[in-house]
Amino acid sequence: MTRTNTLRLLHSFFCLLFITCLPAGELRALDNGQAKTPPMGWNSWNKFACNVSEELIKQIADAMVSTGMKDAGYQYIVIDDCWQVDRDSQGNIIPDGKRFPSGIKALADYIHAKGLKFGIYSDAGTLTCQKRSGSRGYEFQDARQYAAWGVDYLKYDWCSTSTQNQQASYSIMRDALVKSGRPMVFSLCEWGSSKPWLWARDVGNLWRTTGDIQDCWDCQRDWGGMGFVHILDLQDGLESYAGPGHWNDPDMLEVGNGGMTTTEYRSHFSLWCILAAPLIAGNDIRSMSPEIAEILTNKEVIAVDQDQLGMQGRRVKREGELEVWARQLADGSRAVALLNRGTAESKISAKWSDIGYPDYLPASVRDLWAMKDLGKRTGSFSATVGSHGVVVVKIKP
Repeated sequence: MTRTNTLRLLHSFFCLLFITCLPAGELRALDNGQAKTPPMGWNSWNKFACNVSEELIKQIADAMVSTGMKDAGYQYIVIDDCWQVDRDSQGNIIPDGKRFPSGIKALADYIHAKGLKFGIYSDAGTLTCQKRSGSRGYEFQDARQYAAWGVDYLKYDWCSTSTQNQQASYSIMRDALVKSGRPMVFSLCEWGSSKPWLWARDVGNLWRTTGDIQDCWDCQRDWGGMGFVHILDLQDGLESYAGPGHWNDPDMLEVGNGGMTTTEYRSHFSLWCILAAPLIAGNDIRSMSPEIAEILTNKEVIAVDQDQLGMQGRRVKREGELEVWARQLADGSRAVALLNRGTAESKISAKWSDIGYPDYLPASVRDLWAMKDLGKRTGSFSATVGSHGVVVVKIKP
């Protein structure tokens, strides 16, 4: 054996030894092939809470197709809490037989037949937030069951967890999902309590960054729920932690649930797209108004969210209640949102220097909500923006 070959063997041996001795959390980054762009879908909680059923979920799947949401990119139909009632004598999780008489696999098959994907909910603790059976101690058994049912997405909550460690608990379910043999998007929902952006890219595909969203512009609840602008403020500064396969999650969309105006919902949706946030609708899509459907299915704004570069946007300018948020896109252009948080109509300007361009550079501007080209600009772009409104443009040199 030559000296070179001997050195190569020794190098391989020590590399293997080093990898084998790494702590489990450092052994590998999560690479399950999922969520290369932010997941798009629908979740039952914001509108229906515990009032879920097989019939409702089938109707939502039908509406996902008939309303054009599927064509716009929405894929996942996710049942949140309250689908489960107990465990059997072997520890298998039992769905509510009255609400889901055909069983979960039949429901998943129905959704798959529509060309959609199916998601489900559990909890890292002993009980879910609505006091149903959680997955603590049953992680591998539950993951096998989800795989057998055809689950494509797991939202994993953080109630009844006592002294559990977030990273360790979520890592157990990550490993269980990998062991199940079925690829699933893994959505971590511990409300940002342990700063998951610092560790969760090795564990899940998305992680909640704040308490639960509320269907309001700026309200806050004693228990931790908060309105749109409060959650928005907490996203600024987290942009470096997001990217393909691992996303900051500012929570599900409230668009269409009635607590905000159409103008405010357009702002909510726009900023989620600038943030490269998961777009998980939470309204009753069976009966939404044309104005709400127009917001949720605007393909030009959605294209910002789904941009392949996967770079989360950030706030680049703030003057009182007037803000500029910007995001670099894969083709070198910028998506820019002019947001008016104030009570009066105001003019907002974005300078090229704010968004990473030299001031002398000519660039084309397209209004993504009006779906209209606005011509060339050099140095800056300005628009008059209504109270609580937004103007979203794509600026391309």
